Amino acid sequence: MAPTSLSATATSLSWIPSEAVTGAARRAFDVGFAHYDAPPPDVIDDLDELRAADGFRFANVLSVRAGIVDGQVSEAGYADGSGVVMGSTTVRLGRLGATFAAVALPVIQREPEYRDDGTVRLVQTCGGRTALPMPRQVPHAPFVKMQAPWVWTTLALVLRPDGTAEVELAGASPFPRHWVYDATGALALKSGLTNYAGWVAHSFGARTPWGDEDSPALVTASESASERVLSRMLMTGAKKPKVISLAAGDTLTKQGMPGDELYLLLDGVLAVDVDGARLAELGPGAVLGERAVLEGGRRTSTLTAVTQARVAVAPAEAIDRDRLAELASSHRREEQTPEAELA
Repeated sequence: MAPTSLSATATSLSWIPSEAVTGAARRAFDVGFAHYDAPPPDVIDDLDELRAADGFRFANVLSVRAGIVDGQVSEAGYADGSGVVMGSTTVRLGRLGATFAAVALPVIQREPEYRDDGTVRLVQTCGGRTALPMPRQVPHAPFVKMQAPWVWTTLALVLRPDGTAEVELAGASPFPRHWVYDATGALALKSGLTNYAGWVAHSFGARTPWGDEDSPALVTASESASERVLSRMLMTGAKKPKVISLAAGDTLTKQGMPGDELYLLLDGVLAVDVDGARLAELGPGAVLGERAVLEGGRRTSTLTAVTQARVAVAPAEAIDRDRLAELASSHRREEQTPEAELA
């Protein structure tokens, strides 16, 4: 029997990944005054508990409800509890620490968009800023800012008459990293690129959704669960990996060349080409290079930066071979059609 009413919730969590801060501000993170965040979980079980554990900087919770009339979604609106959930910022100096609550901006909720196919699309923008002052020069009026830049995400939910829902990351601030969870609470999408320098210079006032502009988000699919486990192992091991930066168009590996290092894509998008054919484009969290380690020491694909990117480089012994073999079994992209790989 078709449903007579619908409800769904999608959530974005925003957090600061390792090595994401650049320029002079990085020093505060390097000495421990400020801190990077651990990646959020694969599934949101309890948002309040995650917030209490300092598990994110802010969350956009888009909760919607609607009715079904004659096979069409109707009377759609935003449910109670739809809005922003602000985290906090903790700073430390030696043994002393202080936590500052973030400041929320007004929630923007657009009118429901009813479509000819019987679906409805609802869009919500949430965001805010840290309460800590962040004095800096900016390249346009007022040329000096004391308050921190603004962070935000714009989420969209499409409700269908059959009761299913689809989430979109319609826009986002260029910093920090944004992860998007679908109506089941599972990680579904993520922003593929962070731009700390651009965020510091431009993300306030008229250059935000509360002024005249939103920023389109470069969205990538979620990496596999095994890759998320391996990425945590690489970044939290006894020896931190070396981090390199790539410009768009730079080549990380060439097919057929020798290689014995593992790569973790921290930021940006890499293209995977085999025998000149584009098989995939991968976003942050992808672990690469394991097949050369396991299969004779030669690269099985060419990896090229589609955008500017940051990559952690680690020796093969950083991960045991059984885990690498498990990952390699899912990375035989040349044995799949591009359509199947990207589906």
